[in-house]
This record gives sequence, structure tokens and C-alpha cells, in this order.
Amino acid sequence: MSQPNLQQPNPQQSELTKPRTVALILGISLLFLGLVGFLPGFTFIPGTISHPTSVYPDPGYGYIFGIFPTNYFHNAIRILVGLWGIAACTSLGGAIAFLQLFTVIYGAEALLGLLPFANTLFGTMPLYGGNVGLSLLSAAIAAYYGFVKPGLLTKGTGLTANFQ
Repeated sequence: MSQPNLQQPNPQQSELTKPRTVALILGISLLFLGLVGFLPGFTFIPGTISHPTSVYPDPGYGYIFGIFPTNYFHNAIRILVGLWGIAACTSLGGAIAFLQLFTVIYGAEALLGLLPFANTLFGTMPLYGGNVGLSLLSAAIAAYYGFVKPGLLTKGTGLTANFQ
């Protein structure tokens, strides 16, 4: 009778999947926020939680869950970035590239949201309010798994920065 082949999980291999997992989580989160932004029951008029945006004169504008200001264009951008994150998680190199670009884009979005003359991205979409905190938090997470973690993985392992 032969013993079953029980291999110990490779800790290095599990570390290699973390950037892919983070890209997937960010992708799903943004896809969810983008889709929910189109649903009137989850998007409310600023200042009141009791009335959906359907009675607001500017179509598509409101706050998702009463926290994140949005409009139709911002929802579409979230959906596209979410789909990009989901697609990028299929390879380690794709996930790292996504996380690095995500860090730059959403870090810039957070900074623009703090500037009064640019907090609507020059009239195209709202970047202020809860979006600043969400962008900073997600950019910080993406920065760690897109820039710091790959550097730690290459140090002393013989792996190159061009993960496959």
C-alpha cells in the first residue's frame, strides 16, 4: 500500500498569488460599485438618504450608499477598471502591472479630489467626499502589492521582476 503524495504547500508560491488576489478583489469591488451606481435604490440625492436620484434634476448624479458621490460617467469608469482588474488577475505579471497603474491613477484621483478646482475632474465626474478616502485606501493597498511585494519576492529568490 503506497502512501498518498501529500506535498507541503510552497510558501513562496502562495506569496506569488497575493498580487493576483488583490487585483481580483479590487476589480470585483469597483465592478460592484459601478453597477450599484446605476441602481436608483442605492444612489441617493446629496443631503438626504430617503429620496432616490430619480427626482434629482441632473440624471445619474447622487451618492452611492449615501457616501460616494457619483454620476453615470464615474460608474462606467468604475465598471471598466473593475473588469480590467478581473482580467489582470489571470497572470501575475498582469496583476502587478494593473496594481502599479491603479496606484498611479487612483492616487492622482485622490489628490485631484482634494483640490477645489479639480474635484469634479473639470466637470466630468465627482472625485470629492468619500471618493477621496476610497481612492487613497485602494491606491495604498495597490501600491503595496504592486510595488513593495514584488520587490520583496524577487529579493533572494532568484526570480526576476518579469513574473510569468
